[in-house]
Amino acid sequence: MAKPGQQEEIHDNQQSLWLQNIYAIHLKEKRKHSRLVLLVQCMLLFLFFAVWELAGRLRWIDVLLFSYPTKIFAYLGDQLFTSELWKHIGVTVGETAVGFLMGTLTGTLLAVLIWWLPFLSKVLDPFMVVFNSMPKVALGPIFIVMFGGGFTAIVATTLSITVIVTTLVVYNSFSEVDPNYVKVIRTFGGNKAQIFRSVILPASFPAIVSTLKVNVGMAWVGVIVGEFLVAKSGLGYLIMYGFQVFNFTLVLSSLFIIAIVATAMYQMVVFIEKKLLLNR
Repeated sequence: MAKPGQQEEIHDNQQSLWLQNIYAIHLKEKRKHSRLVLLVQCMLLFLFFAVWELAGRLRWIDVLLFSYPTKIFAYLGDQLFTSELWKHIGVTVGETAVGFLMGTLTGTLLAVLIWWLPFLSKVLDPFMVVFNSMPKVALGPIFIVMFGGGFTAIVATTLSITVIVTTLVVYNSFSEVDPNYVKVIRTFGGNKAQIFRSVILPASFPAIVSTLKVNVGMAWVGVIVGEFLVAKSGLGYLIMYGFQVFNFTLVLSSLFIIAIVATAMYQMVVFIEKKLLLNR
């Protein structure tokens, strides 16, 4: 017969084994659900392309305007090994990466600054709201005059979109932190830097990381708008050129490439988010 101490140890081992089994079942169900979601997504994508192909082949749609998937894939296959296409992709991806990183970093630092100085936040609040509501396309010509027609003007257009959105989202996250946590730090004599480091930043970390995902799309919008206005290379330039020469297969091929690269960037941010949140 087991002694009392041994009985407790056996009970703890059984409970630990039970919890491990429950966790394993949960992981299995989660993986099963993820595979099901991926399967449905692939089926919807396949159905979309199948209907589009059928509509193009049977002339239900104007193929001059909308083309169809096999024609687009054939065009991309012909252009895939040419340096010209990769040059355009490289230019746009480089501009997007710079705009994304600079916009996220600058917006976050600006949010920290206006949280640190409440008077500054009251002064800047109406200006940020007005600037956020302005159509950024209208600012493009101003950036072209200021920075010239090139990389800097396109990045400036991107920053005009990403910085203000990041600032507003991150600052609102700072403002919504439970004030009771702040009171606890102050009770123990903590200063503002300690409050920010111990309470505000950790509580807002999910919002900051989620802003990265929003900024992926915002950065692409800013870059493509900038390339519409001024670029002589890049995927935005190819779209405009395709419209000018009525080559809508080129237009849709460029959009298809943008969708693929933007999805890859988004998934990269999701991967980084998971790693960062797991290591908190």
